[in-house]
Amino acid sequence: MKLKALIIEDEANSRDILRNFLERYCPEVALSGEADNIEAGLELIQSAKPDVVFLDVEMPYGNAFDLLEQLEVRNFETVFVTAYNAYAMEALNNHAAYYLMKPINIEELIKAVTYVKEIKEKEQFLEKRVLKSRIQKAEGKITLPQQDGFKVLDIADIIYCKADDNYTEIFLKDKKYLVSKTLKYFEDALKDFSFARIHKSYLVNVNEVLQYKKGKGGSVVVSNGKELMVSASKKRQFLSHFE
Repeated sequence: MKLKALIIEDEANSRDILRNFLERYCPEVALSGEADNIEAGLELIQSAKPDVVFLDVEMPYGNAFDLLEQLEVRNFETVFVTAYNAYAMEALNNHAAYYLMKPINIEELIKAVTYVKEIKEKEQFLEKRVLKSRIQKAEGKITLPQQDGFKVLDIADIIYCKADDNYTEIFLKDKKYLVSKTLKYFEDALKDFSFARIHKSYLVNVNEVLQYKKGKGGSVVVSNGKELMVSASKKRQFLSHFE
């Protein structure tokens, strides 16, 4: 598939370099427009409906995060482009697909485009099909330590697990348990079953996923009706569970 792309960057020279690199090294990208400020960038995003936006962080009268906050719906992937690594954490919190440092490294740019393309292809594939995990239903049991002993659960009954500092909440269809183990503990314990880490706070049984929603990093709706965020860094791995 061709990726419809936008460049939002206030420096003309930087736009020229990125445009030339994309045309020369990333044939899967179709550039649909450019903007040099937040207001023009916002209008362009809303009209062009891109797959990916290459977004400079610092611009006149605001920054990239100010622009993103004005969007009610974000159905595109964001590749931040900046000369400052101080924004890396904020970019992560804003569900960046990739973070490119200036001057742009061609190999990193190709990696960013490849990453976004894989995500968009999987999203497009899933939109046309009912979600069905490639992994068979989890068979087996897991022991949850309790203050007065332990509780044994069928793994297949777990919908998702949520981190709560050094504790983990285990959500079933009709109840939940709070366990004095980290989410990483359960990620390791359930790695051979149908569970995927979709966020720093969530481990989900992929067989209980009813819907995937595109967005900042995306989100899933599970069988108990809860909507859980998917972080950009976990999205590709999560989507690989489905065909």
